[in-house]
Amino acid sequence: MPRKLLKFLIIFDNTSLLYFPGQFLSGRVLIELQDDTPALGLHFHVVGEGVVRAGTARQERTYDKENYIDFRMRLLGDVDQGPSVLSPGIHSFPFKLGLPVGLPSTFLGRYGWIQYYCKAALREPNGLIHKNHQVFIVMNPIDLNMERPILSQPFTCEIEHKLGVACVGGGKVVARVALDRGGYVPGESILITAFISNHSNVTIKRTKASLTETIEYLARGKVVQTEKRALAALARGKIRPGGKDEWQNDSLYVPPLPPTNLHGCHLIKISYDVFFVIEPKSLEKEIKLQLPIVLATYPFRNNSNDVSNTWPDSVLKPDTHYPSTLPIFRPWLHEKPEPN
Repeated sequence: MPRKLLKFLIIFDNTSLLYFPGQFLSGRVLIELQDDTPALGLHFHVVGEGVVRAGTARQERTYDKENYIDFRMRLLGDVDQGPSVLSPGIHSFPFKLGLPVGLPSTFLGRYGWIQYYCKAALREPNGLIHKNHQVFIVMNPIDLNMERPILSQPFTCEIEHKLGVACVGGGKVVARVALDRGGYVPGESILITAFISNHSNVTIKRTKASLTETIEYLARGKVVQTEKRALAALARGKIRPGGKDEWQNDSLYVPPLPPTNLHGCHLIKISYDVFFVIEPKSLEKEIKLQLPIVLATYPFRNNSNDVSNTWPDSVLKPDTHYPSTLPIFRPWLHEKPEPN
């Protein structure tokens, strides 16, 4: 019997497959047939969902899910009518719907994900069903210019910590750490200034700064898994008793990363911190300062007339700027964990 169905495709008008919440998702389902083909209906389904799956092969898996889009339409056929007969050749069935405002960004993690896709199903009277699906990407942008103004200001943290035994000349370590601001976008650098004064009798082995990502996966309102990873790090050498050291605008590069949090999602939370660590050379516990930062999609605008960092007031404009980094970029997903 000759093959009837030659092509069955879902084609988006936006070939980049990247959409903002509030934009229109439009395109067509294209069918190419070799012979006359009876069809009961052509069904189209748009899905947006967040899923968390946590556990191991030996343990019961924890599962939770939330839906962001569940839109169905019939592109061909009617419930009250019989089969339609599609002639040989190419048939195009257009679709168009507005994406809800407030959709969370597409995300792929080790224990959960946020994904968007369309499904099409062509049903024949004999029970045969032809299926296809197509993924699209949603980017919910965060503009630092719309966030709290304090994020554009330097961020400082100070600590005094006792080291050594007081009766044999113990003392304290004084540290002051500052970031040039509290908000960044991928591709920028975090400038770190620090001053460390060692008034103790213990040598400080090294000081270290690291940009750290923390992803929390929640199911039924509880955190069930956590991913934590250092994304960039800098270190400086020892500080002897009575000595001092100073960091002067040392920089941590911000790699391609999804923005802080996933607005609209209640199952996956993303946060970023700069940790500044002072490591004593003895059995003393390390001293750790935590400076939380916000990672966004669009950077602060310059005070000058430079408008290169601006973006349209409405995401529906055709000249909307599309970020070069998508939130699904997770280069370490398939890396093996480092041994302890």
